[in-house]
Amino acid sequence: MAKKRLLTAIVTGLALVMAVSAASAAGLSDGVLKVGVMTDMSGAYSDLCGPGSVVAAQMAIDDFGGKVLGKKIELVSVDHQNKPDIAANKAREWFDTEKVDVITDLPTSSAALAVMEVANQKNKITLISTGASTKITNDNCNATNVHWTYDTYALAVGTGKAVVANGGDTWFFITADYAFGHSLENDTAAVVKASGGKVVGDVKAPFPNTDFSSFLMQAQASGAKIIGLANAGADTINSIKQAKEFGITQNQTLAGLLIFITDINSLGLDTAQGMVLTTGFYWDRNDETRAWSKRFRERHKNMPTMGQAGVYSSLMHYFSAVEKAGTDDSAAVMAAMKSMPINDMFAKNGYIRDDGRMVHDMYLVQVKKPAESKGPWDYYKVLRTIPGDEAYMSLDSSTCKLVKK
Repeated sequence: MAKKRLLTAIVTGLALVMAVSAASAAGLSDGVLKVGVMTDMSGAYSDLCGPGSVVAAQMAIDDFGGKVLGKKIELVSVDHQNKPDIAANKAREWFDTEKVDVITDLPTSSAALAVMEVANQKNKITLISTGASTKITNDNCNATNVHWTYDTYALAVGTGKAVVANGGDTWFFITADYAFGHSLENDTAAVVKASGGKVVGDVKAPFPNTDFSSFLMQAQASGAKIIGLANAGADTINSIKQAKEFGITQNQTLAGLLIFITDINSLGLDTAQGMVLTTGFYWDRNDETRAWSKRFRERHKNMPTMGQAGVYSSLMHYFSAVEKAGTDDSAAVMAAMKSMPINDMFAKNGYIRDDGRMVHDMYLVQVKKPAESKGPWDYYKVLRTIPGDEAYMSLDSSTCKLVKK
């Protein structure tokens, strides 16, 4: 593995030299570097990304000094309403008319995949923080995209394996009916089966949704020990609250497969206590995460989610790559990004693979009991650090056309 990574670094370094030499002109093509945050500002995912992701992006710009290569960094943002057509159309407008250089955040995998395609056509960079599907770095991978914060495979490896190991060996899935939900269910089901468990059924729920009663009744009737919630945001919160109201949690256990700290804050520790989940960032993990998160909370009402922390981290790395490349040419910047390790408040010794996956440690955590919490947002106990090379799908299993086997 070490030899393979060294060879990759050498090849990437050579690619960087070639890309910089081939760039049409040094410096910024339009005299400004423009960042676009495309996110859910008002829907089911707005708490876990939304306005907080815009705050994180502005923090990155401010912390980098507001300029790159001596030119101003500008920020624009938009609500894509979790709709692929709106997201794709706005991406075209941003690239063609507003001269946006990079788009970040991109919750809702179907929307992220649509924007990735447009960006690749326009030779522009996307930095996906909140989108989750493994399609992003597999069948739909491209040379101008980086998948930064987490994916459904990492969530399955963390939460799915831990739940089965603790005796949860029969599963029924309630799944958001679009690319993200399907990917999360498929990846988790594979982990459950590989760990000796069994999937007894599933049901697809429209996204977004407020009434999960019929889906929960089907899960209850299945007799499965574990009800896997392959959804996120407001859908997950509603699923958990309604399961408790119907008394389902007295005999069956919920496995929230994508839970954000804002979800726990909304549910409260009385309801969420004991839940096991996987995350790519926790504000209270060390002095560096605490210091950055405190600054974030001073600007925003909540502590940061992993998606919001990922927006900041990905942009700081992108700005550094533009400086290193000496240009905003996408090929040169991508080569620079892949040549540099990621060492910041989000990740240590992270790196970007050929398929665009940013590999970094993930964390298996358990939600504290109310009596264990020492104050606001003190919600998690870290059970295990999952090394990046274990957390993410290996390149040997990749279907990405960019991966050389």
